[in-house]
Amino acid sequence: MTTPTVLDSAPLDVLDAYRTCELATLGRDGTPLAWPTAVARRADGTLLVTTSLAFAQKALNVRRDGRVGLLFSDPTGSGLDTAPQIFVGGRAECPDRIMTGPQGAEEYWRMLFERQPHSRAHLSFPLRPLMHWYYLRLLITVTPEQVVVRPPRAALLPGPGAAGPPPTGTGELPGAAQLAGFPTAVLAARDASGAPVLARTRPAPTPEGYLVEVPSDCAAAPGPASLLVHRHDDRLNHMYNALVRGELRRTDQGWVLVPTTVVEPMGSGAARDALRVLRHTKRSTDRYLERRGLRRPKVQWDRFRALAAPAPQQERT
Repeated sequence: MTTPTVLDSAPLDVLDAYRTCELATLGRDGTPLAWPTAVARRADGTLLVTTSLAFAQKALNVRRDGRVGLLFSDPTGSGLDTAPQIFVGGRAECPDRIMTGPQGAEEYWRMLFERQPHSRAHLSFPLRPLMHWYYLRLLITVTPEQVVVRPPRAALLPGPGAAGPPPTGTGELPGAAQLAGFPTAVLAARDASGAPVLARTRPAPTPEGYLVEVPSDCAAAPGPASLLVHRHDDRLNHMYNALVRGELRRTDQGWVLVPTTVVEPMGSGAARDALRVLRHTKRSTDRYLERRGLRRPKVQWDRFRALAAPAPQQERT
């Protein structure tokens, strides 16, 4: 008999169909930092997230403060355009053990290879020297403590002709160019206890900052916050993401995020950024290992290739 879990209050088939979710961890200064990530649901009701050594900040944040939030709100690729949004709050753990193969995360990798077919090419011999960082992973296990189900993202999209020119004086706001390319963004804030909360919203630029509508079931409190925009296609390709960091304030107009800085970890998406990103991933991976006095582990390429191999088609009868 299966033991009931907190996650059972969510529509699990919908949660499983989402290709990505927004994961928020707490930075060193307490700012909730949200980034898109793939998630696999385990039979015990926990959620598995992985991160490469090149982008280990999520893992470092979890080890310092295990409170996390996940929002399933972009159904691209799921085939469920009217899927409800699902917020999951909980606690995470991330052992300081570098996984060089898929052990303990086999279903996660099978899911990723199936949903992101182009990633199989990373396993080819010519690309291995460039892509070793991608397969050196840390495992993050999230134990859900709260689930909130919200209306689909489509309910937030503006109707025809609804968008007008931004007010005068907003063009110089940090993040204006990045947010302008997206009809919605994900607000990552903290509740009164300091735990991260997430909500998809439509930022509206004002001279003071970005006016954001916070749903009543999202207990956001004033303080450090951020706005995430990201996209991918149906096969988890052509990815882009940007994070606008700032401070969430309560004003006469409503909630306003006053921006301070913008982070684009993968660059603007232009082809010229690819080499810069590869240099960054190598340096970040080497730094993670050097700080622990470790040599670069050998990736278990054969085990990954076995999982990446397409399933044989069953014979027709």
